[in-house]
Amino acid sequence: MTSRSGFFSSSVGKKYLMGVTGAGLSLFVLAHMLGNMLLFVSPEAYNLYGHTLIHSKFIYFFEAGLIVLFLLHIIYGVTLTLQNRAARGYRTYLTTSGDKAVTFSSKTMIWTGTIVGVFTIIHLLNFKFGAYYEIVYDGVTVRDLQRLMLELFMSPWYVAWYVFAMLTMLFHLWHGVQSAFQSLGFRHPRYTPGIIKFGAVFAWIVGLGFMSQPLYVYFFLN
Repeated sequence: MTSRSGFFSSSVGKKYLMGVTGAGLSLFVLAHMLGNMLLFVSPEAYNLYGHTLIHSKFIYFFEAGLIVLFLLHIIYGVTLTLQNRAARGYRTYLTTSGDKAVTFSSKTMIWTGTIVGVFTIIHLLNFKFGAYYEIVYDGVTVRDLQRLMLELFMSPWYVAWYVFAMLTMLFHLWHGVQSAFQSLGFRHPRYTPGIIKFGAVFAWIVGLGFMSQPLYVYFFLN
């Protein structure tokens, strides 16, 4: 038990936990984005999807798990950032190029993560705890989330904020996904190019998927 707790309190252990929590959150945002794509199918499909999730027997288990993942990811992210800055002190380094170059997404992880965190809180307030509308499908009363979405995405300011936040999440995922693979032990040079490409493709798919929803509502349903 002592050796295990010692591992998780070390820098390597903290990076490993960052990788695990990051991978879990990445899978969640992918699943959430794919579920939201039902908006393009029909209002009924979108609302029934939301109804099924809310009334699932495992909803509280999943929500508790997500909260734990989110908090651990924040705690270890902030801790590692502060440790790295303390280790560097006031020293500066030459900018590298090529495979070892420091990317924009890697340099701004703490800031993009903060923006995504703020967005998540606002998103929950607007959707989970926002205005409650109902609609009936085949005798079943469900929450009309599609109507709420239409109301929110008719505001150009909210659409702009949403797109900005999703673009920020895209950059966070871009580095975060490939970093998670490395933290979990996939460090062989043979795998590195593929991991970098996968991280980029994953980030763009998720980011563009989320951004397509407010843009579609504002420009085609408004």
